[in-house]
Amino acid sequence: MSKRRIVCFGPGPKFKGGISNYNTSLAKALDKFEDTEVHIVSWTQQYPAIIPREFVDKSSKTDLLEGTDIQVKYITNYNNPFSWKATVDYIRVLNVEKVIFQWSIAIQGLPLGWIAKRLQKESIEVIFDLHFVIQKENSNIDQILTKYGIKKADNYIVHAYKTAEELKSTFPNKNFSITENGERKTKGSPSILKLYHPIYDLFKADPTFDVKTFKEKHGLKEHVFLFFGFIRKYKGLHHLIPAFKKLTEKRDDVSLLICGESFWATLDNSKLSTKIKNTVFGIAKKLLLKKADDEREYRPLELIDQLDLTKNTMVVNEFIPNEDVNKYFQVSNAVVLYYDYATPSGIESLSYNFQLPILATKVGHFPETIEDGFNGYLAEANDIDSMAEQMLRFIEQPLPKDNVAEKTKELSWENYAKAILAN
Repeated sequence: MSKRRIVCFGPGPKFKGGISNYNTSLAKALDKFEDTEVHIVSWTQQYPAIIPREFVDKSSKTDLLEGTDIQVKYITNYNNPFSWKATVDYIRVLNVEKVIFQWSIAIQGLPLGWIAKRLQKESIEVIFDLHFVIQKENSNIDQILTKYGIKKADNYIVHAYKTAEELKSTFPNKNFSITENGERKTKGSPSILKLYHPIYDLFKADPTFDVKTFKEKHGLKEHVFLFFGFIRKYKGLHHLIPAFKKLTEKRDDVSLLICGESFWATLDNSKLSTKIKNTVFGIAKKLLLKKADDEREYRPLELIDQLDLTKNTMVVNEFIPNEDVNKYFQVSNAVVLYYDYATPSGIESLSYNFQLPILATKVGHFPETIEDGFNGYLAEANDIDSMAEQMLRFIEQPLPKDNVAEKTKELSWENYAKAILAN
């Protein structure tokens, strides 16, 4: 019996970050269906060459695709339009049924829109898995690239109703229908598959890991609050650290564990190539964005010394290799997501895989997924006092891990993949 072929287009497992993990997880979920052959078609370079950042994971040694039949092709270079054509030709030769594009940033609109438009002519179902539609900056160029990038799709996946509303407002003349079971309407009338961000299964707890010894070695106290992932301004670490300072004024048994790479500090700034990239990128941002908010100057970790929190804080300011992820979640009691704004978060999903409650702000989709007092606590956005109160509340009224498991039991990759394959 011949197998149906599916392409998951997005960063392959050699890249850093949540979208790479997501695309890899989706491919693995689809690969578990015996009648399905899965291919990851990946970027070789995801962004304009002027962006001063290293995107390739050079630390991890674990093969996330071990034990699968998934084939990976690194072919699409943002900066080389000839590679866009090569991508279309490669997918055509595969004779696939569906292509699922990961959409996470407007700047990729030009190549993705070009590729999707040509694939849609091949009787291939083109699906855009939308991690957002409207970016925080939402500059004119962002709007143009988003409309061009995702316009040529047969159907869309969203993880929150907020994203569905953003999609409708972006294309007010499209006759969308929303389903929650994967059902598609007739061709020419795109469906929005309202699903969810599945629980990551790439990283699992190690039952042999000695939590007590790790905590003693690193001076971690009884109650550990975890910030995990890339350090970016919208994630609100500049709020969390002062909020944690207020908590330490009431409790002496708390620690803050910060694990992640500073997003714009991955290249050697002494190199001429980095200096040139920084200069050109800075000029481009000022010309193209409504707000010249240069995140490269964002240094929230300096607050630790300023607020005299060194003894209460452990910082691992680097990209965390796949094989080390579990230990930081296993030594923590709760994960803190005091974001300024939010689309469905990979860190939230990862936290649930370790059955950790979430402390988050009332922004984006968090009120949809976090039931205050059940699987987490919600603080007011931009309110440091409220954030500190929720951290204290968590200590005084701890939430059982069973609550987290109960809230997320339907958020499996298997159900997610079934919805995609439904038609």
